[in-house]
Amino acid sequence: MTESSTPAFDALIGLGSNIGDKAANIRRAIGLLTEQGDIRLMRASRLYRTAPWGVTDQDWFVNACIAVATDLPPRELLARCLAVEDTMGRVREKHWGPRVIDVDLLAYGDAAMNDPDLTLPHPRITARAFVLVPLSEIAPSLEIAGHGLAHWLAETNADEVVPLEESQ
Repeated sequence: MTESSTPAFDALIGLGSNIGDKAANIRRAIGLLTEQGDIRLMRASRLYRTAPWGVTDQDWFVNACIAVATDLPPRELLARCLAVEDTMGRVREKHWGPRVIDVDLLAYGDAAMNDPDLTLPHPRITARAFVLVPLSEIAPSLEIAGHGLAHWLAETNADEVVPLEESQ
């Protein structure tokens, strides 16, 4: 992952919810992530109404991406993301199933990791329109695996990724 100019952020995080007040869940998760002050919100995408991915027989999602500045190393940032999920009552019953909140560490600077508990950049980032569309708002010159976001978006179907305010 590279940003053509020096990025004003350290990491990119994806958020999603399809249980309860989905938009409020996204906002609460961002608040929980940043409340201690060691993770600072630099940019936030709009909220998007999106079709479920992977397991499609479930309610629609609200998704967003944020860019943050932090001195936390990648594993500690991931731990904070998981702690937010736990605090908000995420239950992991079914892989890709319904969830009150999903907080994914998508990328951390130019870090490339492939460990059992953390892969950076996120291994499915380039195949998910619900991630690519909001990412293109907050990091338009981002490159992943040698290609810009426009390339990856052209490879996906973003028809069902609609700004939330336009879908109501």
